[in-house]
Amino acid sequence: MAVAFSTLAGGVTAAQGFRAAGISAGIKASKALDLALIVSDRPAAAAAVFTTNRAQAAPVLVSREHLTRSSGAARAIIVNSGCANACTGDEGLAVAREMAEETARIVGCPAEQVLVASTGVIGVALPPEKIRAGLPIAFGALSAGGGGDAARAIMTTDPFPKEAAAKLPLGGKEIAIGGIAKGSGMIEPQMATMLGFVTTDASIPVPLLQRALREAVDDTFNAITVDGECSTNDCVMILANGASGAIVDEDQSTYASFVGALTAVCRELALGIVRGGEGATKLVAVNVTGAATAAEARTCAKAIANSPLVKTAIHGGDPNWGRLIAVAGRAGVQFELSRAAVTIGTIVLFEDGRPHDENAPQAAEYLKGKDLTVSVGLGAGSASSTVWTCDLSAEYVRINADYRT
Repeated sequence: MAVAFSTLAGGVTAAQGFRAAGISAGIKASKALDLALIVSDRPAAAAAVFTTNRAQAAPVLVSREHLTRSSGAARAIIVNSGCANACTGDEGLAVAREMAEETARIVGCPAEQVLVASTGVIGVALPPEKIRAGLPIAFGALSAGGGGDAARAIMTTDPFPKEAAAKLPLGGKEIAIGGIAKGSGMIEPQMATMLGFVTTDASIPVPLLQRALREAVDDTFNAITVDGECSTNDCVMILANGASGAIVDEDQSTYASFVGALTAVCRELALGIVRGGEGATKLVAVNVTGAATAAEARTCAKAIANSPLVKTAIHGGDPNWGRLIAVAGRAGVQFELSRAAVTIGTIVLFEDGRPHDENAPQAAEYLKGKDLTVSVGLGAGSASSTVWTCDLSAEYVRINADYRT
């Protein structure tokens, strides 16, 4: 069904009853913003999805624990950038717990109603004294207009902040959904995103909120890749405080409308991550059609989107359709070469087992653009999937060659 929503300014504070702040706590040597605080004026239903990486960072472990202990209730999210607090042992867990406890003390809620996230270099100790000193400043800076600062405070190598929001009528009232996200490299979440935080002023039970978040994530954050890497800290969190008075329940119309708008917000954030991928100059939608199943379509699309050969060809504007066919053929999905096809933009380069190299100059011209689509037909069925990726440039190598130094 069509969802009647419209875009909205304000990001994570677009919804009623949420305030945010971003400040410099001195975690980053550059003194850039590095501590974000998001607070709901009332207890909110909370849900999250976390990284599937088995090397899970301390804040991931603590936030999982808090969601269980609170039965999905939260008042605040505290986030730092500049240090991942990952692979830091018992000391790192203690710092993550202290972040929650100090936030709870200042906000005035139980510690289990605080969620924690961190991003930055793995294996480096997070200085708790900087969090302790920064938290009161962040609390004092909270405002309904603070979403932009919070978006900047969670950035690492991101070239720009990511914000999105939407509003829609629901049950005779109007609700808002807004969010911020960060991510630029080490991107193929396999659950959610690098870091993403979403708020809404709708009222929705925790189990339904968790279901809605997973549905939205599947076709947005789980459908992007920059470099095929799954981080130790990936998570997306959502708070729903009910301040609008609108209720989302099992009724198909309200739930479908809510999920539609939530997906739109998450997709805008996810595409922002790909646009801002480390060294990226092009956003690329990889469409796989003619697959035997939706799962096989997604598998093949991810394989194409992660191929260094495909990504470098796109960066160089080379319409090398053979690289796309080669990846499709080795992706481990059903594939019929005699019925396969490759299209760059709307330009057919390979179809039913035959090349159309006479179209290569047109395709090369198309590849000079910044927003691109490449499509591969597998000739094995009717299922399809889209994954978004970016090109691979020398700048990606430069950024990651000296990330720590």
